[in-house]
Amino acid sequence: MKIVITGSIGNISQPLAKQLIAADHAVTIISSNPVKAAAIEALGASAAIGALEDTAFLTTAFSGADAVYTMTPPSFNTNDFIAYAVNIGNSYAQAIGAAGVKRVVNLSSIGAHLASGNGPIAGIHQSEKILNKIPGIGLTHVRAPFFYYNFLNNVEMVRHMGIIGNNYPADTRIVLVHPAEIAATVAEALQQPVEGVTVKYIYSDDRTAADIAATLGSAIGKADLPWVNFDDEGTKKALLDNGMSEDMAGRFVEIGQALRNGILWSEFDQHLPTAGKIKLEDFAKEFAAIYNS
Repeated sequence: MKIVITGSIGNISQPLAKQLIAADHAVTIISSNPVKAAAIEALGASAAIGALEDTAFLTTAFSGADAVYTMTPPSFNTNDFIAYAVNIGNSYAQAIGAAGVKRVVNLSSIGAHLASGNGPIAGIHQSEKILNKIPGIGLTHVRAPFFYYNFLNNVEMVRHMGIIGNNYPADTRIVLVHPAEIAATVAEALQQPVEGVTVKYIYSDDRTAADIAATLGSAIGKADLPWVNFDDEGTKKALLDNGMSEDMAGRFVEIGQALRNGILWSEFDQHLPTAGKIKLEDFAKEFAAIYNS
């Protein structure tokens, strides 16, 4: 098969590409950064350098493809994430239709069944709706929960403040996933034909914020590492101080609110999949390696 992957050589796309290449598929990886071309080619893939918003570029990149993996890259400085996600979704839809692609696997998110109240996931909800309208394709939305790797952003907080936390309390439920398990799920889906639109939920572990603090803390020799519940206002100010746009800072605060009230998990719980194999304790070793580096 000829398979096109978006997402450059990130935490999902790189292991995904390796799996597909090992299975003797011809893989093209799209990146907006020309510097990544050499690393892409070193994997054994072809590089296509351009912007996802450039529909003509995408159409050329998708031409002749048997399957395409789509995702919406994060954008922390956009002033309107919904418009950003819709723009990319429309570009994907037009290019997929023009190129005649018949199999699409789209990285989505738990909580994408909600149109609002779910932070930046509201943009992913809109992207799903756009892709759903493409006629004549087999489309799978892989709805992933909270990435383990998000906690790598807390390494400096743990190192310098001796705490970990966010704008939700220690007893908050957090469903987690490892990027490697997303990659494996996407790789399998790309190689399997489907008809119409399907949604696939995945996860690796289901814990609380307190569990996360205790497990990561134990891995770095800080078994009493506390989870601190920050208020919404302070959380937003910290995000703005770190360069995040007003729109995105507000949306990240809203994610915490959605975690507090549990609305993200409602549809996930109705379609509970089999848990993956990479547990919080496994990720804690990766966290410790970064912390101790």
